Amino acid sequence: MSKLPEAKLDVLLAHHASLEAQLLGEVGASEYVRITRELSELNPLVEAVKAYREVRDELGDVDALLEDPDTDSEMRAMAEAERDALDAHREELIQEIRVALLPKDAMDERNVMLEIRAGTGGDEASLFAGDLFRMYEKFAALQGWSVEVISASEGSMGGFKEIIAEVKGRGAFAKLKFESGVHRVQRVPDTETQGRIHTSAATVAVLPEVEEVDVDIKPDDLKIDTMRAQGAGGQHVNKTESAIRITHLPTGIVVMMQDSRSQHKNRASAMNILRSRIYDAEQQRLDAARSAERKEKVGSGDRSERIRTYNFPQGRVTDHRINLTLYKLPQVIAGEALGELIDALTTEHQAAQLAAQGHAA
Repeated sequence: MSKLPEAKLDVLLAHHASLEAQLLGEVGASEYVRITRELSELNPLVEAVKAYREVRDELGDVDALLEDPDTDSEMRAMAEAERDALDAHREELIQEIRVALLPKDAMDERNVMLEIRAGTGGDEASLFAGDLFRMYEKFAALQGWSVEVISASEGSMGGFKEIIAEVKGRGAFAKLKFESGVHRVQRVPDTETQGRIHTSAATVAVLPEVEEVDVDIKPDDLKIDTMRAQGAGGQHVNKTESAIRITHLPTGIVVMMQDSRSQHKNRASAMNILRSRIYDAEQQRLDAARSAERKEKVGSGDRSERIRTYNFPQGRVTDHRINLTLYKLPQVIAGEALGELIDALTTEHQAAQLAAQGHAA
């Protein structure tokens, strides 16, 4: 029988009751928002704990009935059937609670910096990068999130050589963090006259939006260059030095931003991206060290890892990390069925965490 940390559950229920009591008193607006947000996060877990304890008590009553020698055969048969149903329900609740008690990624609730770059495949790779961006844009809309393009370099025949966007919405990083890696497409390009299937790729990086307090960046570690913006952009191009290039000397990370006419806005955008990339680089370093101890494919964050193939002739999408194939390619590309892949990846990640907990126990 699975075990739950009952003392920890007692503390959780007491904390939940304390938060509810605080709301009955006088609290400021910001404190009210904080408390109600925490309560909304705790409510599903608290309900599961209460349901689990009710089922546990009911099982005790049924066991007492079964152990009573005076219980007649008809009542005993009914009690045994009820016990089996209660036992199954209890195990479901235990699993739900164990998953809810898993350590949360501190960045799960953050907004996301989404970076998509065309890889091998020339124009077709740029077109595919555009398809991926629109897939995430549509998926974000279904979640009620907003997407703002920060920087984009268009391909010669459409799509993007590179596009960086901010995805704003609660829990955006929790949902999208397993999308990082190499995405491969197999299809007949519009430019192909003989109907041959081409394979091309694009790289996706999903970075949490990082605040100044999350990453310590010393001014002396930055080399900041200003220059005139290049390429299309109207009369202001080559007249004002609005473009910014920031180099983080300790890591060698470089961010170039020229999409805004305002040097101030370009600098702010570049710093946001730089903070996210520095944080992500450190997390990848830590993940690599942990992966050396235990192999965990989902969530490894390896940007060079081929994670998914979109096969248009066969109408299928395969995620190689969990060996899951969906014959729903149009729905996935439309953002509608992407959630099925994301949910499966999340479940696999949680299973790996539970397994690791079991080994550590």
